Amino acid sequence: MRLVIARCSVDYAGRLSSHLPLATRLLVLKNDGSILVHSDAGSYKPLNWMNPPCTIVIEEPTADAAEFGVIEVWRVQQKKTDDVLLISIHEIVAELAHDLGDDPGLIKDGVEAHLQELLAEQLHRAAEGLTLIRREYMTAIGPVDILAQHSEGGTVAIELKRRGEIDGVEQLTRYLELLNRDPLLAPVRGIFAAQEIKPQARTLAEDRGITCVVLDYDEMRGLDSGAPRLF
Repeated sequence: MRLVIARCSVDYAGRLSSHLPLATRLLVLKNDGSILVHSDAGSYKPLNWMNPPCTIVIEEPTADAAEFGVIEVWRVQQKKTDDVLLISIHEIVAELAHDLGDDPGLIKDGVEAHLQELLAEQLHRAAEGLTLIRREYMTAIGPVDILAQHSEGGTVAIELKRRGEIDGVEQLTRYLELLNRDPLLAPVRGIFAAQEIKPQARTLAEDRGITCVVLDYDEMRGLDSGAPRLF
């Protein structure tokens, strides 16, 4: 991994266009080929990024750009699409490169891990017409719990929690924003599944077009939950 603190401006061109004016930012270049642009605000969400596979080429600035203080331009090209991220470097303040080695990945607590396993086998509990693509579908910003194909077309990303709160909805929102950049997956809609979903989290999810599903862990395991039933 390489961390670069630099004064830079950033332009994204593709299905959407965006511009970040000149400022000091943290550039994160990962060995998986992804690059993320962070500021000192916004928590852990990057301002912009490019997910792998992509290529990074360092170019000389144009004469006009050099007059404005640009010393080099990083051209980040997505291999699957025409999306391009241009990072105009004015000054490199500091940088650090370090090999992090193999990562064992996120280890969930026993119940949440088992919920994921059960739901992958019982996708009808999330929505009808789903076929599993894979569990722990890796993205540049972390693994999506379950990625599935819908029989009517499109892809479904499922974020799974024991207790569904606002931060889980925010996490799924970031995954959806990233996954919808991939033309092989888009359109991608989200399902937020949990044993319990807080009212504020449900309101936020539904406002963003995300479906909420409450799971009965005992029922999924084939056990009687003990809850009173009419029949």
